[in-house]
Amino acid sequence: MQTRILVVDDDPHIRELLRFYLQRERFVVIEAEDGNQASALLEQEQVHLAIVDVMMPGKNGWELCEEIRKYFDIPVILLTARGEMEDKAKGFLSGTDDYVVKPFEPEELLFRVRALLRRYQMVSDNIIHIKNTVIDRNNYEIKVGETRYELPLKEFQLLAQLASQPNRTYTREQLLNLVWGNDFEGDSRTIDVHIKRLRERFRNLTDDFKIVTIRGLGYKLEVEKE
Repeated sequence: MQTRILVVDDDPHIRELLRFYLQRERFVVIEAEDGNQASALLEQEQVHLAIVDVMMPGKNGWELCEEIRKYFDIPVILLTARGEMEDKAKGFLSGTDDYVVKPFEPEELLFRVRALLRRYQMVSDNIIHIKNTVIDRNNYEIKVGETRYELPLKEFQLLAQLASQPNRTYTREQLLNLVWGNDFEGDSRTIDVHIKRLRERFRNLTDDFKIVTIRGLGYKLEVEKE
């Protein structure tokens, strides 16, 4: 899967500049012109990193960063013309991973993007380890201890998506888009049925993890404590 970067800035010239350099590095670029549009895109799209302008109408960059940190486990770079120390402090308190002041050198920004992606070891990793449970995306296989199991494809993909970012809450709509695709014509009950099957399947197999219902939102996978 290609790395997908969300660029959020109300200045179309900045978006065009970032699009040019990021696409040159073979990143997929998703664009939003304000924080509200970005929030909607995050619900619909798989995003691996966000570059967010601070000063935007409506929902500003600090607010969007706090939202991303609450619901998504992806790195954030705040982009701003304001370089005062108190503004930087506010950015880091809102949860940003890095802070770049305009005007900036595109090559420096690319360096920071690559560094953050390496640090986060993006969810494109094909082998997911959860204590004694291994989810192998190469072979579509689950291994619990020394025993191997094969799941129906959609159950496997759903479990792998949840396990790729433990403790992240996914809405039903997000899971439908990520696992079934945007053109799927079913409804969110499909998620509930597959979650029920996964719980029944693993109930007596392992205590390494559990799938938790977040009332009114969706689901998350929690790793069991020692």
